[in-house]
Amino acid sequence: QVQLVESGGGLVQTGGSLRLSCVVSGTTFSINACGWFRQAPGKQRELVAAISGGGSINYADSVKGRATISRDNAKNTVYLQMNSLKPEDTAVYYCNAVLDGTLRIYWGQGTEVTVSS
Repeated sequence: QVQLVESGGGLVQTGGSLRLSCVVSGTTFSINACGWFRQAPGKQRELVAAISGGGSINYADSVKGRATISRDNAKNTVYLQMNSLKPEDTAVYYCNAVLDGTLRIYWGQGTEVTVSS
């Protein structure tokens, strides 16, 4: 059974940094495309950053210059480095992944990030 498990969230002060990790397990397939999304209280889930199957990277305007998405194929892990955090970055962060050889999008359960002012 494929599982995505996020970690690295927590409470951080404005201006701080966090590195979120998402480990994909339960499969022999590699990650094809992947991304990080977030959902703040009372708001819709939104894209933060994504890596396409071809390797191109896309960031939401709100995090450009402050976020870096990366992946370690050997570890089947996706990362999101967030710097210069702002209170408006407070949300539950979710990763998703499409695996090679499948057409399914898998989601993790989320990790909560709270940025205090």
